[in-house]
Parts: sequence; structure tokens; C-alpha cells
Amino acid sequence: MKKLWCYLLTGVMAAGLLTGCGQKAQTGTEHTQTGDTAAGQTETSPRSEEVPQTEASAGEPGEAVILTAWHDNDEAMMNALADVVNQALAGENITLQFEKKSDVTGQIKLYGTDAENGPDMYLFAHDSLGSFAEMGVLEPVGNLISAEQEADLIPMTVEAATYKGEQYLMPVYYETVLFMYNKALWEGEVPSTTEELYEYMTAHTDTAAGTYALVNQHSNTYNVAPFINGFGGFVIDKEGNPGLDAQATKDAVAYNRKFAMLQADGDYNTVTALFNEGKAAAIIGGPWLVSGIREAGIDLGIKALTDFTLPDGNPLIPYSGVQCIGVLKYAAENKKDAVSKVLEVLAGPEAGVVLAKGFNCAPANSKAYDDPEVASNEMILAMKQSAEKAVPMPNIPEMSVMWGPAEALLAAVNKSGEDVDTAAEKYQKEALTAIQDMK
Repeated sequence: MKKLWCYLLTGVMAAGLLTGCGQKAQTGTEHTQTGDTAAGQTETSPRSEEVPQTEASAGEPGEAVILTAWHDNDEAMMNALADVVNQALAGENITLQFEKKSDVTGQIKLYGTDAENGPDMYLFAHDSLGSFAEMGVLEPVGNLISAEQEADLIPMTVEAATYKGEQYLMPVYYETVLFMYNKALWEGEVPSTTEELYEYMTAHTDTAAGTYALVNQHSNTYNVAPFINGFGGFVIDKEGNPGLDAQATKDAVAYNRKFAMLQADGDYNTVTALFNEGKAAAIIGGPWLVSGIREAGIDLGIKALTDFTLPDGNPLIPYSGVQCIGVLKYAAENKKDAVSKVLEVLAGPEAGVVLAKGFNCAPANSKAYDDPEVASNEMILAMKQSAEKAVPMPNIPEMSVMWGPAEALLAAVNKSGEDVDTAAEKYQKEALTAIQDMK
């Protein structure tokens, strides 16, 4: 148990694999900080300076209650989200203010039991949930908001927010990787099967010239997950058993390899630059790429990966990353009424509509898609379609030690040309050892 606790304290720092809409995804062994502040330094939104610093710890009626939420996201987006909440609760004398942290998980690790110096809430990707739940710092949202108030949340997002049968988090929005293509470069219709896609890649790729039909981070677990999940494989199951040597996983890795051979080396910066510079007609990525694509002047087309059918008849099935609100126990105990009212607003469609319109985020609330502008957003609709089949990133603590072995397996096969069976056996053993070391 002592080792497990140490991993929980350190492993959460490697969690949160997706950043907010418009930012770079963090996956696997690449844990790039999206903020430029030092770890632990707070970037408070300018809007927070306008908030009166009078706080009622118990949230008694008529007294001002200020709730602080940490995040590592686009500040303009967080300001917009705070506006929705604060406008809705203006008559309640409740204010939500966001503070940016360059290392949210590491800071929650340090201050998750510190009512004086820690936040009341945080907004972050769901995959850190298991670690925080095991640390005992979170209050289940079921204790703070009714099931009726959450009734319109997309089921996949609730699944992501649930750990060991208990919903700890409030989903706000989600992301998946998509097939994104340059309409000026892609010839004809986008195929509907992976085999047709491969044929197109074969005919339209010139690796010697450095031009590609499709680029992907082909040795990044998150980006290869659509193949692994589609084949019925898995990186790790809900019980914490790694699946790198499962036959379905090996089949997926072998199948992905032939696509990788027609792609560039596969790191984030390389494939992004190739697409934005017009040297690749398509890329597998997410909404965090949009700002760069727009700056490049590309006429962007979008297709859900679930629209591609594998040879066995199953679709590609991506991981989903769900951005959620977590509530610290001390905040739930001391400011329960205010926290519950904030969660109620965030669970509604209005917050989702604002994030969708302004920042290409896919709302967790299904009623947000009734808005005409949201309903006409090609990227958001593709993610919503993906959400029907997407697999939430595993949120168990053991996943924190799986990214390394999984990506080592992919690199061994795709970059070093190692035999799939041999490499899978090797890195399965490595994964088992890492998990055992947690106990």
C-alpha cells in the first residue's frame, strides 16, 4: 500500500492527457505543459480582480461566496465559462473564479486536503480521476447535484466521470481525435473503409519527396487507440490488467504498422508542421490543431474516425478525453450550497453552447446540440458522432504507468521494425512489473 500511495502522489502528475479545446494534446510520454508559468505559479484571470474578497465559508444565505477552480486551459475559454456561471448566479451572491495552474494534477496532489491554500474545485481531463479518488480528496458529485439535473449528459461523459461505480466528476465537454483533411489537396471523396484509405495513401504518398496522403503520431498510444479499440484490443482493462500481448491488441498494432510505413516519423511537431505546410493532405488530430490550421489558411474538412470501417466490419474507435469539474471534500463540506448551484449551471446546456460557439468544444450536455449554430459545426458534430462509440481514456491509477510500455511497443514495431509478438511479450512484462511496483 505504501508504494501505491507514492505512485498516486507522483502518477497524477503524468495524468490529464488532453488539454482544453484549442490546445495541444498531451499523450503518453509527451507531457508538454500548455502554460508558460512555473509549476505551482498561479495565473489569475484579470476578471478575478473584480471579485470582492469577502467570503462566507459556510455559504450562508445573503453572504458572498467565492469559489475558486484551478485549471490548465485557455484563459479566454475559462473567462467565458465563468461568465455563464456568474451571470446565472448573480442573484445568489455566488462567484466562480478560475485560476490557471501550469501543473494542475501536481498542485492538487499538494493541496487537495488544504482548505486554506487549495482550490474549491478544478477543471481537468477525467483520466486523473482514479488517482484522486484513491487519495480521498474528492467529493462524489452525486452528493451535490440530483440525477435529474444531470439527466441530459451524454452517457459516455458520465462513464468517464465514474470510478468504481461512483460518479466523482461533473462532465463539461469532451474531445476525440478526428480525420482532418485539406480540401484543396484531398482528391475525390474521403474513403469509408480503412482498406480504401490505405489504397489512397499508397497512391498519393511519396516518402522520398516528403509528401504524404495522411500523417499521424503513429507511435503515440492515444493516436493509435482507434485501431486498438476497433480491433477489440486494450491497453489496460478496468481491473488494471494490461493487454499489450492480447491477440487483438497485437493484431491492431500489426495492422497500424502498414499505415505507419506510409507516414512521417510521427512526433507531434513533425506531423503538425507537415499538414499546416501543405505537405500532407490529411492528419489524425483534434480541436487543439484548429488555431494553427486556421493561421495556415487551410480549408479544413472533418470526418469522424468512427466512419471508417475496419476489415472485420468494426469501426475505428478513438479514446475520448472528458474535461470535468472535480470538487474537493473540504469545499463540499463548507460551501455545499454554493458548490451545488455552480454544478447545476455547468450541467446545463448554456455552458456547453458558449464553449461550442466560441472554442469548438463538444458539450457534455446533449441539449446544447439543439442550438442551430452548434448543430451546424462540422467538428463538433463529428466528435458527437464519435462519442457514441468512443472509449473514455482509462481513469484507473494503473494507467499512469501504461503509457510508457505501450508507446515503447509501438515505437519498437513502427520505428525499429521489431516482430510484433516479441515486442508485445517484452513490453507486457514491463507493464506488469510497473503495476506490481505500485502495490
